[in-house]
Amino acid sequence: MIRALALFLLLTFPAYADEEIIAGLSQNRVSITADFAGSEILIYGAVKRDGPVPGGSKLQVLITVEGPSTPITVRKKERRAGIWINTEAVQIGSAPSFYAIATTGPMADVLTQTEDLRHQITIPRAIRAVGISDQARDAPGFVEALVRIRQDEDLYRLSENSVSLTQDTLFRTDVILPANLTEGAYRVRMFLTRDGAVVDRLERRINVRKEGLERFLYNLSREQPLIYGLLSLLIAVVAGWGASAAFRLMKA
Repeated sequence: MIRALALFLLLTFPAYADEEIIAGLSQNRVSITADFAGSEILIYGAVKRDGPVPGGSKLQVLITVEGPSTPITVRKKERRAGIWINTEAVQIGSAPSFYAIATTGPMADVLTQTEDLRHQITIPRAIRAVGISDQARDAPGFVEALVRIRQDEDLYRLSENSVSLTQDTLFRTDVILPANLTEGAYRVRMFLTRDGAVVDRLERRINVRKEGLERFLYNLSREQPLIYGLLSLLIAVVAGWGASAAFRLMKA
């Protein structure tokens, strides 16, 4: 009886295949040179299916671009006796140097809190701030301050409704990388969701690296700090002398 009922259901209702992301990037390498002013990355893809498009729930696409994460200390300043001084500090274990989120709709419709907790997608979830409550009063306020500062610097960004989705199959978005990028591997994650639940995900990498003179100076500052310091001093002296000489010529 049970087998007959199962066979009837299979024949009556079509079986929908799993949905899978097939995607690419316009470039997977960004070079930081002396005249680097930022870069724009096109993220595009399609949804692969072996059966009909599932009905009922709406398909959503969510994309994140995450820069290298590092520990960071957030300090609070207060004015005392007419002087601004550091009063409290919180050591955050890990925070992305850059984090951008792009979605096809409002975040509340695209992702549930449970899925956010599982995949660490939203900006607060991407910041690892475990155990900070013992470091200062109102410790969560320090995390909020970090997010606010980096949003003002255009390093943290939430762009709802910025991913275009055509016929529940083709999607694309453009993510602008600012000029003040940190060198390293940038993780690009793409999620398909229905009813706020993730049905598939895909990950790609973008390598950001200093090139040319920028690379030479960066390596020199790490490997030969004394020479780097003397060279910086020499450049400052030459620049100051050049400016002074140009000023004298203009007055003559």
